[in-house]
Amino acid sequence: MTQTIVEHIGVFAGYAHLWGFLIIFVFMTVESSFIPFPSEVVMIPAGFMAARGELLTGNLWLDGALAVASGILGSLAGAFVNYFLALHLGRKALYKYGKYFFLNPSTLQRAEAVFREYGAVATFVCRLLPAIRQLISLPAGFARMKFSTFCLFTALGAGIWVVILTATGAWLGHLAGDIGYAELVEKGKLLLSGNYVWIFSGTGLVIAGYVILHRRIMKPATQP
Repeated sequence: MTQTIVEHIGVFAGYAHLWGFLIIFVFMTVESSFIPFPSEVVMIPAGFMAARGELLTGNLWLDGALAVASGILGSLAGAFVNYFLALHLGRKALYKYGKYFFLNPSTLQRAEAVFREYGAVATFVCRLLPAIRQLISLPAGFARMKFSTFCLFTALGAGIWVVILTATGAWLGHLAGDIGYAELVEKGKLLLSGNYVWIFSGTGLVIAGYVILHRRIMKPATQP
């Protein structure tokens, strides 16, 4: 499936100089919604083209920053779709009709189990995990999670993932010669898979820091 998507999206790469950031936003919105869609096929090429001066301004840092911003905004837009679907349609309706929207009950149950176990922080952590990345917004909607908190954790998690993918593409842009779109995505995925241990270790440190800070802030004051 990924290969088919890569072949079709490669066509849009020819319009990246003018419409690149809008293309990133649209496809990352799709990726972050309930539609199965790999973010790697969007953000890795975006970083690659930024490094090659093939986006709007031709400046690596500016185009890279704009690509990251577009990716984060798209991720938030897609997450909002899921959140408000769950909020307004409810758990029962999505379990009954979700199969018509690529949402099978077992996947929903998995997302709910993770959310019940870890709470709000799950919306941050799961943005870095395949398969459940998009769907964690649904149990947040079921639970009527505070919207501002949902936005914050989703933006943080999506932001880290988008930066990682964009940086991977930019790194390949400096190293590789002229390569095809499909080969670029494959090389980027291989580079990521070889460094997941560092990605998750860094994420674990961030979570540990959050938990410690949260407990210190929420700790009741001792009586004199």
